[in-house]
Amino acid sequence: MSMNKLAEMVQAQLLDAIEKDDLVLPTLPEVALSIREAAEDSEISVAALSRVIGRDAALSARLIKVVNSPLLRATVEVTELHTAITRLGINYSCNLAIGLVIEQIFHARSPAVEQKLREIWANSLEVAGMSYELARRYTRLKPDQAALGGLVNQIGALPVLIYAEEHNELLSDPVCLHHVIELIQPVLGDKILKAWEFPEQLVKLPGLVQDLDRQTDRIDYIDVVQIARCVSQRGRERPLAALPAYRHLGLPMGSELHAEDLLEARSLLR
Repeated sequence: MSMNKLAEMVQAQLLDAIEKDDLVLPTLPEVALSIREAAEDSEISVAALSRVIGRDAALSARLIKVVNSPLLRATVEVTELHTAITRLGINYSCNLAIGLVIEQIFHARSPAVEQKLREIWANSLEVAGMSYELARRYTRLKPDQAALGGLVNQIGALPVLIYAEEHNELLSDPVCLHHVIELIQPVLGDKILKAWEFPEQLVKLPGLVQDLDRQTDRIDYIDVVQIARCVSQRGRERPLAALPAYRHLGLPMGSELHAEDLLEARSLLR
């Protein structure tokens, strides 16, 4: 069977499963929902956030581990969640925690799917880090919200990969798998974020972010993630200056944004 035929067949099966609500969408663990609610409260205290994150012992341990990683150069080892959050700051702690929770969803049994998931996750982290920095430098949008948009920009690939694990013919052809993911993830991504009750500004991001001709009156989170995605594709299909979204940044014509510059400034999960 040719690659396109197989891709079309799988696409038809998946879309049919979506229509009938037969496709199992990943669920966002309860703790991530609580953290996100906490993050939306600008008055939340370190103690209150510690209580929310502290409900998940594994998550707390991983957050503490990040704070103690060489990159954050903690002079004294941090052992308490409260200290870890104080050290990171509330916004960064919320993002990092949600990132760590979402990363847990990206797991597979078969090596082929696991490798693809790792690739997608690594790219999502890169896009999240750049989205944070773009929002911080050039917009009045919340960098945290932009980073969260970057983290979930390819979330729609998850059900496709889970489906691929159960249907080996898809795995035997990585090119075909990639093709199917590209086609279907926008639809699925929107469905997942809606099911996860994501904020209004992000809920349609997976579907809209791929429309490079998208016109908006003023920059929004989808624009920011779109620019970050284009910067992360080193061999991109069109110059950044040709994106309607890019014009909102108000950068002088001919100036280039570089991935290294944006990433060096701040990576989300170092």
